[in-house]
Amino acid sequence: MKSYRNSDITPPIMQDSPVSPEWRVPRAEWDQAPWNRWTFQNVRQILPTTNVRTGAGPAQPLESDLQDFSKVSFKSVDGSRITVPEMLEATYTDGFLIYMDGRIIHESYYNGMGAATLHLAQSVSKSIVATVTGIMIGQGLLNPSELLSTYLPELKNTGWAGASLQQALDMTSGVKFVEEYTDIESDIGRTDVASGWRPIPDNALPGSYWPSCIWDQILSLKERDALHGERFYYRSIETDVIAHVMERVAGVRLAELVSQELWSPMGAEHDACFTVDSAGYALADGGFNATLRDFARFGVLHLNNGGSGTQQIIPETWVQDIRSGDHGLFNDAARQSFPNGRYRNQFWIEDVSATAVMCRGVFGQLIYISPEDSMVVVKLSSWPEFLNQKHSQNTQAALREIARVFRG
Repeated sequence: MKSYRNSDITPPIMQDSPVSPEWRVPRAEWDQAPWNRWTFQNVRQILPTTNVRTGAGPAQPLESDLQDFSKVSFKSVDGSRITVPEMLEATYTDGFLIYMDGRIIHESYYNGMGAATLHLAQSVSKSIVATVTGIMIGQGLLNPSELLSTYLPELKNTGWAGASLQQALDMTSGVKFVEEYTDIESDIGRTDVASGWRPIPDNALPGSYWPSCIWDQILSLKERDALHGERFYYRSIETDVIAHVMERVAGVRLAELVSQELWSPMGAEHDACFTVDSAGYALADGGFNATLRDFARFGVLHLNNGGSGTQQIIPETWVQDIRSGDHGLFNDAARQSFPNGRYRNQFWIEDVSATAVMCRGVFGQLIYISPEDSMVVVKLSSWPEFLNQKHSQNTQAALREIARVFRG
């Protein structure tokens, strides 16, 4: 079944009472088109979750000075000129916010989303979790140079033996893990089952291994296909290893850590949530859900070098290390999107000659933080595909044009 654009008639997914069989979300396809246009805003009706509490105080205020974007146009990847609204329509946008020079200059919602709606972040979750890692490093609880097995001795019997926390943060350990989203038998396919996101596929190979939770999958990964620190290769499981380190050291589950160290101090307006596996583990690599404005508050916190008012929430050294740290490793697959980009501390660097960084997730999730333009952009989407190079490149082109037009 094909997906639908925001201008199309909305199908009655999970509507009416009772829901007719043809519009009930299939358990094994909930994040696929067209179902993800509904499920990414309703994860709590599909999967078990755990709360990430905001604080008792007022939300961090966000001033608004809304501008007209309707006529801003740019050259798309196919050579034609399209407007920003046309890009938002073509890229299955659910929410779009631009913060520039201390105020929101654009905020819009689509596909039934509203200001209080939680939206699945996919791998934007990695940057949220890693930010708390940076906070714990600043507190002296973690050392990026330390071996992962110092914190989790069980890893001595896995492919992570000899790998450091920094290598996991930069996804440069040598652990063999195949991140092929459309292959159910790949390692990431097994992560979908381990996390509780999907049942074991009906067409799984007889006798193949299916971990019951994320920790079991981590312990099952024994092989290396490179020396630690030799190459960059994007593997979601690295974030889950980091999160287990954080939980072991702090003695607190991940959702509570994110709440007490980040979500509450930064002044989030709404509670967020993580999906959880059968062992109650909050999925660090992709299971975070929050509102558009609270994702923006996270971006603004990074834009402001980790500070909010008189409070330094994220160590400034950590923020600067993301922007200008050791950016030596990348690979050809990643260069297709960012020819001069890099990856550091679970953030994407758009271009090593500048300081703009990104939190990115499949199906079109994005937080873009550009100190040069004093700008934060949040785009929440529900693409029909995991990855779409054209959508990604057109989004980046639109952001560069917006910065040019409104920065003068």
